Amino acid sequence: MLANLLLFAAAFAAGVMNAVAGGGSFLTFPALVFTGVPSVIANASSTVATFPGSFVSAWAYRRDFRPFDGIGMGAILAVSLAGSVLGALLLLLTPQRTFDAVIPWLLGLATLLFAVGRQLTPRLARLVRIGPSTVLAVQFLIAIYGGYFGGAIGILMLALFGLFGLDDIHRMNAMKTLLAGTLNAAAVVCFIIAGKVWWPQTLVMLVGAVLGGLAGPAAAKRMRQAHLRVAIIAIGVAMTIAFALRR
Repeated sequence: MLANLLLFAAAFAAGVMNAVAGGGSFLTFPALVFTGVPSVIANASSTVATFPGSFVSAWAYRRDFRPFDGIGMGAILAVSLAGSVLGALLLLLTPQRTFDAVIPWLLGLATLLFAVGRQLTPRLARLVRIGPSTVLAVQFLIAIYGGYFGGAIGILMLALFGLFGLDDIHRMNAMKTLLAGTLNAAAVVCFIIAGKVWWPQTLVMLVGAVLGGLAGPAAAKRMRQAHLRVAIIAIGVAMTIAFALRR
């Protein structure tokens, strides 16, 4: 009972975080691990639990969807699907001990990207411009990472779109949420088929994440995003250290 309350609370908070600033996986994945779920299964279950929020966000941005110049929607969706499936399969093939060893590095990388991504993207965009083929290639790599672990993929995609020359944040967020939902959907299907989802814990978290996502917009009006970002970064650092000490 206590474990379910912890999972629900973590998922609810993650739903709020994802609706406001992102970073919800810093709570859902560790909560599953610390309640006794093996890390590979915890990663898969966390993805399934938070998956509905991706398309809720995508629906909210539906009026801002516009294809990128020179990049067909079919092409960028295809590379996102293919990369995510590859990443999910890599996770399923990763031995438990190996994944346990790389968790601190994955959490640390995601925390670093979350902390500095927004500051670096505009500076890089002023220095670098990339073409459609490069966007597709990099999106494929991002999707592999997304299917395997997925922390801070939104930051990576926004950075990629900025290097392509986009500066309309609503258009960028619309594409980001659509692609995140697409690659998460592919990973979710792989995890379910492979039987790597612990459904009792996942369903508890799914309900919490959906309710948190619904509460997110109201919460956003009452809190400063800067303060929430600092809190999320602190959580990411704490979780990175905690998993490093568990080894």
